[in-house]
Amino acid sequence: MFRFIERRLAPAEGPIAIAATMGAAILIALVLGGGLFAVFHTNPLTAYMTLFGEAFASFRGFGFSLVKAAPLALIALGTIVAWRSGFGYLGFEGCFVIGATAATAFALATADTGAIGPLPFLVFLPLCILSSLVAGGIWAGAVGLLRARFGGNEVLISLMSNYVGILLVQYLISGPMRAPGGLPQSERLPQETWLPFIIPGTRAHAGILIALMAAVFVWTLLKKTPIGFEMIVTGLNPSAARYGGISTSARILLAAFLAGGLGGIAGMVELLGVQHRLVDGMSGGVGFIGIVVALLARLNPVWVLLTAVLYGGMTVGADAMQRSAGVPSSITFILQSLIVLLVLASDLARRYRFRSPFQAVLAPSEKA
Repeated sequence: MFRFIERRLAPAEGPIAIAATMGAAILIALVLGGGLFAVFHTNPLTAYMTLFGEAFASFRGFGFSLVKAAPLALIALGTIVAWRSGFGYLGFEGCFVIGATAATAFALATADTGAIGPLPFLVFLPLCILSSLVAGGIWAGAVGLLRARFGGNEVLISLMSNYVGILLVQYLISGPMRAPGGLPQSERLPQETWLPFIIPGTRAHAGILIALMAAVFVWTLLKKTPIGFEMIVTGLNPSAARYGGISTSARILLAAFLAGGLGGIAGMVELLGVQHRLVDGMSGGVGFIGIVVALLARLNPVWVLLTAVLYGGMTVGADAMQRSAGVPSSITFILQSLIVLLVLASDLARRYRFRSPFQAVLAPSEKA
């Protein structure tokens, strides 16, 4: 069978080839996932219509999809910056909650009785973004420093730092930042600090616009600036980068700070757009799901928003499918996993191709 498969001289990198292979992978995943509905005697087409219809066919559902997509896109962009620079960072859960904590402290400081006092929203929002960016950047930058200065394993260190960040937030909302009452949570943020809604009649807030601006920034940084080129070269071949005069340690530190900063902004978006107070468990695993979104987007900032909206919409549609079709929402998570695996495997279709059996017969033998 393998005689009919040959390696391409060069991978098919055109946009049509990439879109075709990804589309085929998603279609195959939907077909395979359809078999899961047979156990519940449910028509897969009906279930899929509910799944995607609830998420994208109504303003209300699409608004919720955008709400889910905003933090996912920001963390995916942070993943792209880190991984394209050769910094295998996995600590975005920690950056998320640390960024949300910094935003909470700043927002409460701008309350009527706060240390700073009320600020115009157009002044408050940039400063709040800056505070969460710096907090998340320092959190991830510490891991980058250990990697650049001492050669530490950033994968293991960043994974463990997630638990440190989560436990730190649990301490703060149970002690210094706890609001009066029986629940471990901070005080409710002033309504003047909430992100405004951008689509009437929906919960879609301005966080998706922040994610869009971040995507433009990351694309410009990596594609159009010398610093971005040096970061990419550092990720591809650190030895060649050093030989070319690039300070790989400085580029890794910069990648770590920017990646952590984007993760921190994701926490701020979730705080000001949805939660409106710091609570335990507010991340909900978004720090890891954002990495999956980056992989689905093929580490390309251009595709991040579309992929995040698709992934967030499937999460929104899962609940509707469970209510209307009577199937567990876990099927959606299985379907998401199938899509991720098959999209990643679709690279093989761009690197290899099938030969016609007639070509195999007519081709000269290796002995000849």
